[in-house]
Amino acid sequence: MKLSQFKFKLPEEKIALHPVKYRDESRLMVVHKSTGEIEHVIFKDILNYFDDGDAFLFNDTKVFPARLFGNKEKTGARIEVFLLRELNEELRLWDVLVDPARKIRIGNKLYFGDDDSMVAEVIDNTTSRGRTLRFLYDGPHDEFKRALYALGEPPLPPFIRRPAEPEDTERFQTIFAKNEGAVTVPAAGLHFSRELMKRMEIKGINLAFLTMHCGLGCFRDIDVEDLTKHKMDSEQMFINAEACRTVNGAKDGGHKVCVVGTSVARAVETATGTDGRLKEYEGWTNKFIFPPYDFVLPDAMVTNFHMPFSTMLMLVCSYGGYELVMDAYDVALKENYRFGTYGDAMLILNK
Repeated sequence: MKLSQFKFKLPEEKIALHPVKYRDESRLMVVHKSTGEIEHVIFKDILNYFDDGDAFLFNDTKVFPARLFGNKEKTGARIEVFLLRELNEELRLWDVLVDPARKIRIGNKLYFGDDDSMVAEVIDNTTSRGRTLRFLYDGPHDEFKRALYALGEPPLPPFIRRPAEPEDTERFQTIFAKNEGAVTVPAAGLHFSRELMKRMEIKGINLAFLTMHCGLGCFRDIDVEDLTKHKMDSEQMFINAEACRTVNGAKDGGHKVCVVGTSVARAVETATGTDGRLKEYEGWTNKFIFPPYDFVLPDAMVTNFHMPFSTMLMLVCSYGGYELVMDAYDVALKENYRFGTYGDAMLILNK
């Protein structure tokens, strides 16, 4: 398939700038792949589509406050720094993006905080926008991380065109976030409240967790029409034995397995063997899923409504079928569903 096939007109007012008041009360479009039927319910009604013995697989990555604003030495120019990953704990080295990139050179110092208490030095230019910073901080690593994160704010995606607000500290994070390392939230997980997950457990639905540290790759523009030539950024992922037991046990018992979000779908497809069973995994994946693609393991998928041309939309079309998903997006636009990270959800049922 070609990039241009994932174009659709998304009015800016359809992009959710804020979350709904209660996590589990966003709208949910239910798409039945076998019949093409579409239903409109509230997210907490998702319970009605699953039974005792079914399993849900979540991404428990934790987002850190990756966006910082600082000033360049001498000129005082305002610089936005986006932390990507820590490269060396002892040397305080971080892989970052800077904007505007053209103003930053090797050797420049950047100052952060109202009192310029955090200082970083540019030591490498790795890409056209990327840099390596060395933070000049004397003290224990835990203390340094606390000080650094205190200066940051939630890294809202570029289509949420507003500054971060206090509510984002809590709401740009799933309630089950545990393992720090993501620079964007696995959005499908945002719809699950503690009350809903407790009701799932009472109903006998099994909950399993893997970790995939969501990076910025899913937001990067694809600059090739031929999708086979696009390369995804690598993301770190971990799947433990307990998650494998839960998922494989559900499959062996003839029950449904639901993957929550495109990050979980990519992780599962990376780590599922030819025998259709989920395997333990620790490493990286740059798996790019676009139609046509045959999923091996999931019987259902929860996902948000994604941006035009996005790799997430391509994955969802791979799972639900290109025509059915694009038709569902047309319905979503007509029915005023909210798009993006803070938007509404879609449940695709394979059977």
